[in-house]
Amino acid sequence: MVHRILAGAFALLISGAVFGQAPQSSPAISYTRDIQPIFTEKCVACHACNDAACQLKLESPEGAVRGASKVPVYQGERSKAVPTTRLFYDAHSEEQWRKKGFYSVLDNQGGQAALMARMLELGHKTPLTPNAKLPEEIVLGLSRNNMCPLPHEFDAYAGAHPKEGMPLAVTGLTDKEYDTMRRWLAAGAPVEYQPIQPSAAEARQIAEWEELLNRPGSTEALVGRWLYEHLFLAHIHFAGGEQGHFFQWVRSRTPSGKPVDIIATRRPNDPPGTDFYYRLIPVQGVIVHKTHITYPMGPQKLKRVKQLFYAGDWHAAALPGYGPRHRANPFETFEAIPAVARYQFMLDNAEYFVRTFIRGPVCRGQIATDVIRDNFWALFQEPAFDRYITDAKYRGEATPLLAMPGQIDDVGSVLSLWHAYRDKRNDYEKLRREAYAEMPAPRWSTLWAGNDNALLSIFRHFDSASVTKGLVGDVPLTVWLFDYPLFERTYYQLAVNFDVYGNVSHQLQTRLYFDLIRNGAEVNFLRLMPADQRKAILGDWYQNSGKVKMWMDYEDIDTDTPSGIKLDPRNPKRDFGLKLLQRTGSLNAAPDPINRCQGAFCSRPQMSEEFRNAEQSLSRLVSRPAAGLKVINQLPEATMLRIEGQDGQRQVYSLLRNRAHSNVAFLLGEAYRYQPGLDTLTLYPGVLSSYPNFIFNIPTKDVPEFVEDMEYAKDDAAKFERIVMRWGVRRSHPAFWRYFHDLNSYIKETEPVEAGVLDMNRYENL
Repeated sequence: MVHRILAGAFALLISGAVFGQAPQSSPAISYTRDIQPIFTEKCVACHACNDAACQLKLESPEGAVRGASKVPVYQGERSKAVPTTRLFYDAHSEEQWRKKGFYSVLDNQGGQAALMARMLELGHKTPLTPNAKLPEEIVLGLSRNNMCPLPHEFDAYAGAHPKEGMPLAVTGLTDKEYDTMRRWLAAGAPVEYQPIQPSAAEARQIAEWEELLNRPGSTEALVGRWLYEHLFLAHIHFAGGEQGHFFQWVRSRTPSGKPVDIIATRRPNDPPGTDFYYRLIPVQGVIVHKTHITYPMGPQKLKRVKQLFYAGDWHAAALPGYGPRHRANPFETFEAIPAVARYQFMLDNAEYFVRTFIRGPVCRGQIATDVIRDNFWALFQEPAFDRYITDAKYRGEATPLLAMPGQIDDVGSVLSLWHAYRDKRNDYEKLRREAYAEMPAPRWSTLWAGNDNALLSIFRHFDSASVTKGLVGDVPLTVWLFDYPLFERTYYQLAVNFDVYGNVSHQLQTRLYFDLIRNGAEVNFLRLMPADQRKAILGDWYQNSGKVKMWMDYEDIDTDTPSGIKLDPRNPKRDFGLKLLQRTGSLNAAPDPINRCQGAFCSRPQMSEEFRNAEQSLSRLVSRPAAGLKVINQLPEATMLRIEGQDGQRQVYSLLRNRAHSNVAFLLGEAYRYQPGLDTLTLYPGVLSSYPNFIFNIPTKDVPEFVEDMEYAKDDAAKFERIVMRWGVRRSHPAFWRYFHDLNSYIKETEPVEAGVLDMNRYENL
């Protein structure tokens, strides 16, 4: 890369001489100071994560220099897995990336300007009509087929797509930004690398954690491996650390104190191939919200880990190997570690673990999200009432049945593999049903209530999903109850063992098994319901074709043994939800007076009168079926409302569309199971999606009128168009980027650790 820096410096000297100026009068453009901020402001929202357009990642100079590729990461129908192309992992120099098929977007080639320069020029000379709807010929969203032209293909691309320069279909660069980018590219696109370094306080804690995970001995090595496999996705922040500094675990060929040499296996539990050490490295580049799954570490967490894993009298006689068998069944692989320690570690930060398999970080979640409801609550079983934790005999019988598919990706064997693992899972469900029938009836004490991770809300936004602490929204249609075997299997199936670069067989097996996981979580919850109503509740969840799926693939439920929870027989599920809210007030991190309005006041009491009045008005929109609020049919999955106060203050709310389905038991045909007349909205303060679909910016004085117009619009597209024209922030809005990035500013103000640049790939053309 030295040639790039030298070429840039030489070009700047020449340009100064040509125009008759001393070189020092035209200061060199700094990548860090001048260029990365432009990328962060105008480009990273589409060029990040695995679904970065053309794999061009612009969160860091390493990504910009790497360039682009025509090979998409997401290609669900491929028959063979493709090589992994993870930035910072799978190659470390421009030359290595060229050998992997990436081409430069920064270099001038064949007398032509750099590809990036030409793309930016195309975008700059074809500006959008301010706040107008985009031309229909510009395809957006996940259905867009990115062309990814090579430099010699650009002219053909520009001729066929004259309105699709960069930034794509959005308010573009300012004249000043464009001039800065143009001069930088003309100068050879020089970059400087300023990697994040840990502070002294962070370095001390890194040394302590690396010492813990790399202790010698079989027992210590087994604990280190289990911890690594459960934290490899985490963006770790240290107590007393620097704001914006995050770290991640890797396996390295080199020990602590030496430069990290990453072992880049496809999965964290693949054979390392050599001696290795667990190391913590800084997360480099701009933090992106969709991949930012945070995890706290500090002296208390270190003490907790030692207490959980080393306080008991247990030893690992030998270390398990790596490979498909050990990936398939972590319960066998780590059976020497006390199950209570494993489960309690996951419960301590349950939100983190649920986020790993519900929210990301694969960035396109259709493989998983079409198997879950649009909103539900997640609860956890108290370890003292978990038969797998407390009964060694039961644990020994259950463990062989907990293996998961996806390790063998032979396309021709998909059905036989699926049937084998389905039958094994159903044998486990039968074993569990019979074992729990012998236990005391479940009571409120059956539910874990150890901290504010005990209650979680999940919202699906078609092909993505979010997880929030606390019970958000009205009582949902379904509730999931995780015990340890289900929690661990879900994590391994969807996070540890899932290969986003895998083939259709691997991804299909993952999706099919997740359907069984969802069913298992629902069945666990059903045992809290009155025995004589469980079948009816289950039937409501699996209407129409869902009954065929129950007959084909699911084990029978327990409809005999009683529940110890007294519930209203007229609607026990809703009564359970209301009683849960009453009993868990101190644990519930999400008090919700807007969606669960009781009495006359439907707003947060701590807000100013101006915003209380706004929330009171907005509460009229939520938790109402679409049959009574027809405008729902015109709203996207995740709309953000930016409510502006008279003194310049503002509040941000997520307006989420909860789509109703007769069942969610099949891979295909979701549209046939959709029940639009039962859709509802949930409104909650904050940003509950990494992928905003649209923004409305509304002054507080206009909120009552906005609500009235929404109620009046019904199915009338023209009336909804007037709402969008008055308060909507379209992609072409002159202040689009200010409003879009203000969402992240709000996260920084309210939850600074969670802040990151949001994604606009799903921002709709309303």
